[in-house]
Amino acid sequence: MHPIIEEDIEAISRELENFREKIAEKKFLITGGAGFLGSWFCDVIIALNGKVICVDNLSSGSTKNINHLLANPNFRFVQADVIDYQPKEAIDYIVHMASIASPSMYMEHPVETLDANIIGIKKILEMAKSLCVKEFLFTSTSEVYGNPSDQFIPTPESYYGFVNSFGPRSMYDEGKRAAEAYCYSYFIQSQKEGKILPIRIARIFNTYGPKLDIEGTSLYGRALIKFIYQALNGKPVTVYGDGKQTRSFCYIADQIVGLFKLLLAPGIDGEVINIGNNTEISILDLAKLIIGISNSKSSMEFNSLPTYSMKDDPRRRCPDIKKAEKLLHYQPKTDLKEGLKRTIEWARENL
Repeated sequence: MHPIIEEDIEAISRELENFREKIAEKKFLITGGAGFLGSWFCDVIIALNGKVICVDNLSSGSTKNINHLLANPNFRFVQADVIDYQPKEAIDYIVHMASIASPSMYMEHPVETLDANIIGIKKILEMAKSLCVKEFLFTSTSEVYGNPSDQFIPTPESYYGFVNSFGPRSMYDEGKRAAEAYCYSYFIQSQKEGKILPIRIARIFNTYGPKLDIEGTSLYGRALIKFIYQALNGKPVTVYGDGKQTRSFCYIADQIVGLFKLLLAPGIDGEVINIGNNTEISILDLAKLIIGISNSKSSMEFNSLPTYSMKDDPRRRCPDIKKAEKLLHYQPKTDLKEGLKRTIEWARENL
């Protein structure tokens, strides 16, 4: 394991010290556990003496993210589609992360993306219900907000969204929205039945850090890791459009802390909460920052065309995290420069 990742796991573990008893010796089912976020989640559970069943069909995840865990007796990897998987044992917590998340990949595999989010969520919710899990966390996305106007930036959880159901991003955006509707419906139904299904939903904003994949660079839809790859290899840093579109980037350690708090904090069943960093930056400024931090001689190339559709690409993205601050005492601690330094240090050896 890279020293940067080891340091971050230790820091996350310290942040979660108050939840250690809820994790130690408990069994977690993590769908999509070989992906970027999922593998970090697995690492932290194992570090805190929990047990993990990691289910992933490897459509976008990779065994390289979890190879170091395979010999651990508290970790088990199952290569399977979440739609087909059926556990044969008691499980304490379920974290449903299985989904393609990169625009280029979900546009390439639209039906698979919908299936994971719609058929998959129903299967997993039925599983959670039958197993009587302690908590259930669904990782949704800021993309459910679509392309909000400036008056809804930062975007609160109460914003309904401005989303195109018949467009190139619909398989992901509407898949996640439908999955949230399933979570809501199962939660309401469980209240009527007198046995609450303990559902929590995280709306995740752009996250970055070590282990963020760069395979298939020419097709990759995540600007930050693509820029790092280009800068470290002396290639032109390709900015789509004018670069004035904005995003808010959350370092992986802060994201994982927020997700664990959302899963384990008491008294918040049925809540939907933004998890991310509320510092907004333009893609142009991000490119400049990465070139500077990496001491790259790369030039910037504007108005380059991606190999996937940019229609409905949101112009701005920034979370309102007041609800997370109030209910979870959550506040991201890593500023963008520090997070990029750590990510670039890891990337020099791994990309």
